Amino acid sequence: APWSLMMSLTPSRGCLLDLPWEDILVPHILCHLPLQQLLSLQRVSKSFQSLIQLYLANMRCFDSSQIGPAIPRAAFVNLLKDNEVLQQLVLQNCSDWLTDRELLPVIGQNHHLHHIQLKGCAQLSRHALVAISLSCPNLRRLSLAHCEWVDSLSLRSLADHCKVLEAVDLTACRQLKDEAICYLVQKCSRLKSLSLAVNANVGDVAVEEIAKCCPELEHLDLTGCLRVKNDSIRVLAEYCPKLRSLKVKHCHNVAESSLSILRSRGVELDVEPPLQRALVLLQDVVGFAPFINLQI
Repeated sequence: APWSLMMSLTPSRGCLLDLPWEDILVPHILCHLPLQQLLSLQRVSKSFQSLIQLYLANMRCFDSSQIGPAIPRAAFVNLLKDNEVLQQLVLQNCSDWLTDRELLPVIGQNHHLHHIQLKGCAQLSRHALVAISLSCPNLRRLSLAHCEWVDSLSLRSLADHCKVLEAVDLTACRQLKDEAICYLVQKCSRLKSLSLAVNANVGDVAVEEIAKCCPELEHLDLTGCLRVKNDSIRVLAEYCPKLRSLKVKHCHNVAESSLSILRSRGVELDVEPPLQRALVLLQDVVGFAPFINLQI
């Protein structure tokens, strides 16, 4: 409906562009249109081009998926060159074109960012995370999943400068070891959600420090952290009363003896109890789960 309105109120009718741009058009009409359509609208006339440029300069959220993963580098730079008020920046899986050269100017001029998503942006470097640390003191949510360029030094910079972080995704950041994770949680004790999945270097030392430093923790993903054992899960149960979900699939050294404590509190786990797993396996084999008389 908004798109039909925009196309019907062309400049020749003298209606749309006569409305106050900053008070009406930008916050109440353009915000309802997909970014791809707004970019097309620029081609209608020079006045529309100026209007869309004003919108882009005042945009609070930029999500590359609204345009597509293969944005030309020059187009991305042009879209955000005048914007200094971004609050959310989502650049998921932009490894084909996004480098430090394109990202750093955007980060450097936007100090109000509180949510940054860089999942799968493999061509960036540690300098990107340092820039985020120095420019975004109010950052609350950060995803660096599958960004193997994240190292301990850049993570320390993040921890030193972004003290209000609530959610961090470090899935498959394989350079990180226990020491770096410990430093992060010591400095960022407000964390509610943390993913360390697919990192064989993370073990009990990091998990125990997470438990002791982050009493507000609600979600923890340890999928595939092979060095995590029962002892740290028990510490997690003791120190994190607000924990709501824990993922430990493929953590072969974590057993029901520690998970049962969390299970009894209603914490959502991604592994079934041993009996339930056995019944599911049996059902897969024979096609149904028969009644079993167990003597314990």
